Amino acid sequence: MTPSKASVWRLLTGRLGWSLQRPERRAVERDESEIARRIAHEWPRIKRGR
Repeated sequence: MTPSKASVWRLLTGRLGWSLQRPERRAVERDESEIARRIAHEWPRIKRGR
């Protein structure tokens, strides 16, 4: 017999201390200035095919 979703949720949250977590849409390590630099300098070179 398979346990219900509710009982699994109670087990995870109550006994094991888990919480509902959702990933961020962007990486924490994201460096906006480096991205802007690469778009300005690297992308035109890549687009030309060199």
